[in-house]
Amino acid sequence: MSARAQKRRKAPAPSGPVGASRRAIEFLERHSRAVVFAAVLVASGRIVSTYTVFNHTADEPAHVACGMEWLDRGTYQYETQHPPLARVAAAVGPYLLGIRSQGTKKEDELSMTMEGLAVLYREQHYDLTLAMARLGILPFFWIACLVVYWWGRRYQGKAAAAVAVLLFSFLPPVLAHAGLATTDMALTAFLGGAFLCGMVWLERPTAVRGALFGASVALAVLAKFSTLVFFPASAAVALVWYLARERPSPRRLASEAGKRLPSLALAVLTACLVIWAGYRFSYGRVDFADIRLPAPELYSGIHMVTQHNAEGHPAYLLGRNSRTGWWYYYPVVLAVKTPLAFLFLLGFGLVLAVRKGVRAWLPVAFSAGILLVGLFSHINIGVRHILPIYIGFSLTAALAVVRMGELAAARKWIGWALALLLVWLGLTSLAIHPDYIAYFNELAGSQPEKILVDSDLDWGQDMKRLGRRLQQVGAPYVTFTPFVLADLTREHGYPPVRVSEFGIPSPGWNAVSLTQWKARRLRLFDTHPEVTPWPELVKPGERIGRGMMLWYFPPGSIRGR
Repeated sequence: MSARAQKRRKAPAPSGPVGASRRAIEFLERHSRAVVFAAVLVASGRIVSTYTVFNHTADEPAHVACGMEWLDRGTYQYETQHPPLARVAAAVGPYLLGIRSQGTKKEDELSMTMEGLAVLYREQHYDLTLAMARLGILPFFWIACLVVYWWGRRYQGKAAAAVAVLLFSFLPPVLAHAGLATTDMALTAFLGGAFLCGMVWLERPTAVRGALFGASVALAVLAKFSTLVFFPASAAVALVWYLARERPSPRRLASEAGKRLPSLALAVLTACLVIWAGYRFSYGRVDFADIRLPAPELYSGIHMVTQHNAEGHPAYLLGRNSRTGWWYYYPVVLAVKTPLAFLFLLGFGLVLAVRKGVRAWLPVAFSAGILLVGLFSHINIGVRHILPIYIGFSLTAALAVVRMGELAAARKWIGWALALLLVWLGLTSLAIHPDYIAYFNELAGSQPEKILVDSDLDWGQDMKRLGRRLQQVGAPYVTFTPFVLADLTREHGYPPVRVSEFGIPSPGWNAVSLTQWKARRLRLFDTHPEVTPWPELVKPGERIGRGMMLWYFPPGSIRGR
């Protein structure tokens, strides 16, 4: 055979994970949109299937109540600590069912929760009403996936973009909070969108891009006030990295800034108008200052968040309680709430991102800014508070996946390692279904309540499961102090409920919320620190779901009873 004929012969395709990785990358490049659509569709099905498994969590009734007030009454007075966007989205479903505000008077912080419960339990269609409220948050998950894909495709290529969406849609914390009627997924979607639109605007500062940038920032602010610290911090980290890497001259910086001033002014104007529209173009007195301004609820809400952070919030970490938290809280949270396979990919992706330059490092800057703010936060109650961090993490980990796929042609073991990591991640995510809220990786062991509780483990979501279990055992009554308010007997099938005494159990059936036991100890025992909660003195009981424990003590078996 001649040399020319030999050249025309096709080399045999590599077998095993080497060939599979190469073919997968080529497939992703050709069919990235179809892959992303399929990933989002599958994830959406997984999210929706959890709606009726769990009862409402601690914050959901309040969010629904405030959103319903905005829709039905055109006011926003129950509570302004959170902006209205996600709350209104959560109230749209119940509103379409014909439910309206239930008229609970605003007397204290509990009023909005009682109003939300009245909405959810209206006409005994609890499961349907709650599912419709949660369905209103699903579009924010879609937007977040679109942001991940658009960002990845623009700066990393189609294959990396598709991989990033796949990774993002398999993360248990993302799936958990995409399935709840809360504000965290809306923040994730629009904070990521605002940062991406800002990058696009900086590249070519046209009027259209400036307006889009302003609108996306406004939507992020209307999603959650964390935007006001997360966005500047991420932008600052990106700017410092750019200055350190590129070392532009002061003259060049001044020239580039001058070119962007007109479109920046348009962005600011657009942001102000969109935010004002989010508050129904209200105008009035700000409650903490003797001044009248557009959208007074905005300033009141920011003031409330600032006060909340200054005062702190009851928190729990590694067996300790605190009102002001710990600087290392969120690093620990990320270490145990993120799948280990994903963390391995993220570590390699960080190395690649630093080497590849500014554009590849921007997702890292985005996530680093969020984590930096978290280090100084005094509200330490769950990974959900830094949920947008997973947008940057997914894009960075996707770099590792694509690069490992490319390196597999030269080193077969890399192909095997990549296949193992991806299978590990996929099986981890599928195995935890539907308990995404309570997901912990292998580092946490069999008792994650020794590390974290609250919205990372027990946010009150397992009370329906506890009710079913009590029916199965035929409990005539139960001693139980729930973490969240609910209509336990009429709606969830509980027997008569007695209030718990944390110093000693009652004869018969005793149920304990892990968050009440661990995190609320600070609140319950700050006047009696010598009291040890009785669950710490007995053998572990039966675990109900992931967030409840159940014991049975025969009559006469407890001293003092």
